[in-house]
Amino acid sequence: MQIREFSEADRQAVITLWQDCGLTRPWNDPNKDIDRKLTVQPELFLVGELEGRLIASAMAGFDGHRGSIYYLAVDPRHQHKGYGLTLMARVEKMLQAMGCPKLNVIVRSSNEEVSAFYGRLGYSTDDVVCIGKRLIPDV
Repeated sequence: MQIREFSEADRQAVITLWQDCGLTRPWNDPNKDIDRKLTVQPELFLVGELEGRLIASAMAGFDGHRGSIYYLAVDPRHQHKGYGLTLMARVEKMLQAMGCPKLNVIVRSSNEEVSAFYGRLGYSTDDVVCIGKRLIPDV
């Protein structure tokens, strides 16, 4: 898999990937999520290609205190082949080079398979509750 920075030509393929992986929700417009990411640290929005076809994505960020990752996705036909691991390793390396001391990952509590994936990579559940407030509605 070749990993590179997202380009505008990838937009529809990325959105389709997110939909295929069950990552989109009615209250989050994926186009707006992409637009927002492209205004802040666009170099941390990565895609993975295999034989010229987009099969993976990762959207990361670093606020000077903690790193975060969203939209880590691997095409269901290519899961369990190490591509998610490869993409996470790249993100971790990039964030570490920026001085990031810790990477936080938000996983829906019902997504046991993904929680297990991160567990195999050395991530553990922190004793915190994620609390959010929508400031700008997408719908």
